[in-house]
Amino acid sequence: MAAEAEADVIVVGAGPAGSTAAAYLARRGLDVLLLEKSTFPREKVCGDGLTPRATRQLIRLGIDTSEQAGWLHNKGLRIYGGSTSFELPWPELTDFPPYGLVRPRSDFDDLLARHSVAAGAKMLENCNVTSPVLDDRTGRIIGVRTRDDRVFSAPLVVAADGNSTRLSVAMGLEKKDNRPMGVAVRAYYTSPRHDDDYLESWLELWDGKPGASDLLPGYGWIFGMGDGTSNVGLGILNTSSAFGKTDYKDLLKRWLDNTPAEWGFRDENRIGKVLGAALPMGFNRTPHYTRGLLLVGDAGGMVNPFNGEGIAYAMESAELAADAIAEAHYRGVGTASAELALQGYPTALKQRLGGYYRLGTVFVKLIGDPRIMKLATKYGLPRKTLMRFVLKLLANLTDSADGDAMDRIINGLSKAAPSV
Repeated sequence: MAAEAEADVIVVGAGPAGSTAAAYLARRGLDVLLLEKSTFPREKVCGDGLTPRATRQLIRLGIDTSEQAGWLHNKGLRIYGGSTSFELPWPELTDFPPYGLVRPRSDFDDLLARHSVAAGAKMLENCNVTSPVLDDRTGRIIGVRTRDDRVFSAPLVVAADGNSTRLSVAMGLEKKDNRPMGVAVRAYYTSPRHDDDYLESWLELWDGKPGASDLLPGYGWIFGMGDGTSNVGLGILNTSSAFGKTDYKDLLKRWLDNTPAEWGFRDENRIGKVLGAALPMGFNRTPHYTRGLLLVGDAGGMVNPFNGEGIAYAMESAELAADAIAEAHYRGVGTASAELALQGYPTALKQRLGGYYRLGTVFVKLIGDPRIMKLATKYGLPRKTLMRFVLKLLANLTDSADGDAMDRIINGLSKAAPSV
């Protein structure tokens, strides 16, 4: 069958990873085809709350993150543990801005996709890619086929098609069961807390009064959206004994029914359904490059095991992939030199995140034991200096050079740990 269109690169999926990759590639002069299975605007489960790490990626991409451009800024993280709560401002750093952001994913993803089109990428919506087209002789991917049997051709393809990533699976790239995995559920509620300028993290979820009732599995969040609503949700890691055995929607309701009634987190104030999603962590699908296919974002398991953040790493991996693809394109795809450039992508990922994700894999095993989590919140939360260190570690916010003692410790641990 003749190809409907040809390009230098096909990017499958117009989420944050795919749109970022498409924008950077188009800026470098490549002919980019961005294929999205749905139609914008569309809803996604997680990601309304962004840390300074994600904010930096937006700035690098050339996105206006000002409040005048529709972004709600936040100053830091408010942490709840048992009956204790306190606020930790985002650290003042050279490498990262001092603020995070909040924006609904339906609007956020649409904005990034349109940004990639403005940069020169061609986007096709309602274009559901189901399988790769392979060269019979070499086994390399040379295009993709859609559900309605259209074929699009390119010598290089970026898989940005999320956790399920049909494209990667069809090319034999299965998930690694020894890597962390999370499940998250969330809902929107009308709430007087909608204008909060701190992201909120609940390290312990209680079915009743803290300390006098059952400790629920998982970790919660509350993000004020600035529009009269709050995004409220929780996540559970596969290191928890409750993983896969819990009604997560019921768990969310049990937690929220014991928050103050004036916050509004009750069924009668809920807007829409409770939705859930998987969080693939710690490079749980590799290799990130093989036979003309590069994996970015959730397709390559880029979610941070420490805090469940995915958007920052989706965009970072997309930028690294675009660097490698552009280098290969101008060296001449198909040559040995171009192949070396493409192999540089997984190498760059390991150098930047491999050791840090190894530490995160150890971390999730530890906190999967509720006894350890209770001890950590009891003895760790009252110590502000320790918690500032923990914030930097969990959010991966350190200066790469000339940082303080905390930065040097975290960077040293990440470099010393073997890459995942």
